[in-house]
Formats: sequence, structure tokens, C-alpha cells
Amino acid sequence: MHRILRTLVVALVATVASTSSLAAQDFKVIVNSANPTSELSIDATSKLFLKQSAKFASGTAAQPVDLAKASAVRAAFSKAVLGRPSSAVETYWQQQIFSGKDVPPPAKASDDDVIAFVKANPGAIGYVSAGASTAGVKVIDVK
Repeated sequence: MHRILRTLVVALVATVASTSSLAAQDFKVIVNSANPTSELSIDATSKLFLKQSAKFASGTAAQPVDLAKASAVRAAFSKAVLGRPSSAVETYWQQQIFSGKDVPPPAKASDDDVIAFVKANPGAIGYVSAGASTAGVKVIDVK
């Protein structure tokens, strides 16, 4: 019994550690350079992208932007920040649309398109691949 419990604890710790490193390695979260936000909790970030919160702590209206549905970076972001696979996020948005509550954030085809959107919109928040050049936008810490 103790061996099984120890194995489960080790597996859980490994999963949490891999999720944290996955987020750090696969994508970075960006905001407009004029946005005073420098860090957000995972929960606050998730609420912005699921449109459960409409504003940053500063009061600026949030405009989340996603990468295309087929993007591996979107899959990593969905799992690490939203806590669910991309398919579950899509189901969430179908339910929101059907019930007349809201529509999903716009989806852009590339990192460059997300960066251009974030540069052009003061309340924008997006994510790009870890290797993307983020000149002109601010990378924030998500903890």
C-alpha cells in the first residue's frame, strides 16, 4: 500500500513539474507594451482567455487572442493554462455560443499575426511560441 501511494505521489510530482516546464518551454504570454501588467496567475490568465474576466487588474479591458486551432503551441497553452485539452476548450466555446453568452477570442494563423494584434490593441493578451521574437510587446510571467 505504501509503495503504491509513493508511486502515485512521485507520478503526481512529475506531472506537475513537466506541466510547469512545458509552459516555460513551449510558449510565452504577451501583452501590449503599454499594459502595466508584468505577471498574472495561471487562474487569472485562464479567466481572461475563457472570458470569465473582462479586465486586467489595472482596469484595462482585456482582448485575448489565440493561435489557430491546429497549433501545437495552442495545445500546450490550453493544457498548461486553461487546464484542459484544446478539444475541451472548443466544446466550452460551443456551449458559450449556443447559450448566447460569448464568442471565443479571435484566432490568428501565426506568432507574427498574434504579435501584430497585441501591438495594435492596448488590452490585448496572447501567447506565442517560446522562440518567437517579441520585439514591441511585453512578455509577462504566468505563475
